[in-house]
Amino acid sequence: MAKRLGVITSGGDAPGMNAAIRAVVRQGIASGYLMVGVKRGFRGFLEDEYVNLTARSVSGIINSGGTMLHTGRCPEMKTKTGMNRAIKAIKELELGGLIIIGGDGSLAAGNALSKQGIKVMNIAASIDNDIYGTDETIGYDTALNTAVESIDKIRDTATSHDRIFVVEIMGREHGFLTADVGLAAGCEFIIVPEMGTDFHKLAKGLKEGKEKGKTSEIIAFAEGCGSSCEFGYKIEKLTGLEVRVSTLGYIQRGGRPTARTRILASKFGHAAIDLFHKGKINQLVGITNGNVSAVPINRAISLEKKFDDKTFKVLKTLSV
Repeated sequence: MAKRLGVITSGGDAPGMNAAIRAVVRQGIASGYLMVGVKRGFRGFLEDEYVNLTARSVSGIINSGGTMLHTGRCPEMKTKTGMNRAIKAIKELELGGLIIIGGDGSLAAGNALSKQGIKVMNIAASIDNDIYGTDETIGYDTALNTAVESIDKIRDTATSHDRIFVVEIMGREHGFLTADVGLAAGCEFIIVPEMGTDFHKLAKGLKEGKEKGKTSEIIAFAEGCGSSCEFGYKIEKLTGLEVRVSTLGYIQRGGRPTARTRILASKFGHAAIDLFHKGKINQLVGITNGNVSAVPINRAISLEKKFDDKTFKVLKTLSV
């Protein structure tokens, strides 16, 4: 009898999750497993929501955003009662292991389950790109392109009205996405949680930009830095210039995944099953220096991804 494996998407959605599900399911079947999808994140274990997955049931999803299994956050998994219920469900379903597709919360859940004897594999999927052990996460490239395209359009209005725009980018705790968006969109300034903000220096720089003849100035602002509206109001007061604020919000989490996102998702999903089948369990699958890689989950969760401030130096030179 074929062994059963579960696949789950949890936490915030990211473009490319469907492509990862497709890869996991098809590679799993090719490796001799029966695949079971857990719906709505870990809540599916608590409310008995499952679906049997076949090669055909994952057809036509590689190019769609979101996740066919649906997702959500499940605070109960942080409690002993919730964890025990999930473990009981895994055993009742006779799952030999669980493939978890998601970000840092999913990684924490995978680590907790592995400590209870559940065999798991985590696949890095998050638009924030803030997970240690991988240079890039599934969905990051798509979110980056979505934000850049949006700022390109905002730039048209900023130029037409000679305005300063503060554009809020997703990233509750880290500024990886904001930094790359700022560079790719040609923003004049980047504000991220990892770097302090000298408001007077920023105001001086914005006014100097106007004196140089700039017809638009855009500040990429990470949501983890606080209220973008309050930030914009303070800049307006300090500069005496007209400032507008635009929050990109959840459009960054949706849309058709880019080719790069689909490729990473396919490779990560394939590698997760391959490693699991070889007995290399409790690993986070990602990419390092261009190669698909894996690190132990307990290591990935205990270390923090380093923020590279070189982007600021590049932007400062190029945004004159």
